[in-house]
Amino acid sequence: MLAYAPALLCLLMFCAGVVHERRRFSNAVLLGLTFLFAGSAWLFELHRTHPVLGRNLAIALLLVVALGIVTLAWFLISNGTVMVRKEGTRPANLLSLLAGVALVALLVLLVATLILRNRTLAAVTGTAVALTGYVAFLFLCFVVYAFLYGRLNPPRRADYVVVLGSGLAGGATVPPLLASRLERARAVHARQSRRGRQPVLLTSGGQGPDEKVPESHAMADYLVERGVPAELIEREDRSTTTEENLRFSRRIMESANPDYRCVIVTNNYHAFRAALAARRAGVRGYVVGSPTAAYFWPSAMIREFAAIFLTYRRTNLAFCLLFFLGGGAIWWLG
Repeated sequence: MLAYAPALLCLLMFCAGVVHERRRFSNAVLLGLTFLFAGSAWLFELHRTHPVLGRNLAIALLLVVALGIVTLAWFLISNGTVMVRKEGTRPANLLSLLAGVALVALLVLLVATLILRNRTLAAVTGTAVALTGYVAFLFLCFVVYAFLYGRLNPPRRADYVVVLGSGLAGGATVPPLLASRLERARAVHARQSRRGRQPVLLTSGGQGPDEKVPESHAMADYLVERGVPAELIEREDRSTTTEENLRFSRRIMESANPDYRCVIVTNNYHAFRAALAARRAGVRGYVVGSPTAAYFWPSAMIREFAAIFLTYRRTNLAFCLLFFLGGGAIWWLG
């Protein structure tokens, strides 16, 4: 049972982290380490007590992983082509396609290494596999915890419902992606109203260079047209990024009520990163997500993960450097 001690320790740290502050990426990593250590301990104990069964199971798991990588590459490339067809060739829309191509390239590199048995190629392949494994582990941690975070109950009290902007269609029209946020905000507001509260709906978004009006004004007009009283709506119309959305909204809420609590509404793929940004901005609020089209979700999640990966770039750069050094050591010792 001692083999399970690391998993138990990570689980306890994860639970303490969630109770203390849900909006930390370290919670996601601790949850991932819990599963990783628990699975490794189980395989170790199984191999120790039933060597043949343990070996066969390990081989089966490797085959499942290999098949999973091939399937994932096919899915990402297929999704990438759909994204390009429906959303255009902007860099953000190419992420799932590029990820699928990268997985295919990794598989080709692995096969070439097994066939050629070249020392330099083996070092390059080992480094690539280590980097891919590291990034894949963090991405899985992100996806699983983002899913769990989206299902944690928001606080019962909310003085504000903050809606984050996401750009206007044709410079003045609320597009479907933003409309889904506004509809979720209306639902949250209605639920709070049934509890006897009258929270303010705070629309947040400035005017982009290709927009005729600030996003927050178009969002407010959308809500008024659907029956929300204008006196319950406030606008934050200076922000151009998510971080500014949150920082400027916090100033508005604090000036009116220093003891405020809020619910922040965005799309479901963006909810966890928005929660991390809200913690850094000092916003006292919980983030909820609205539905997103299924074909849009993979590229959007990859983009969100890339942004989080860069947020913690010093730590990630240090690990990547270790992998490169390890690859160099493989080449030198080989």
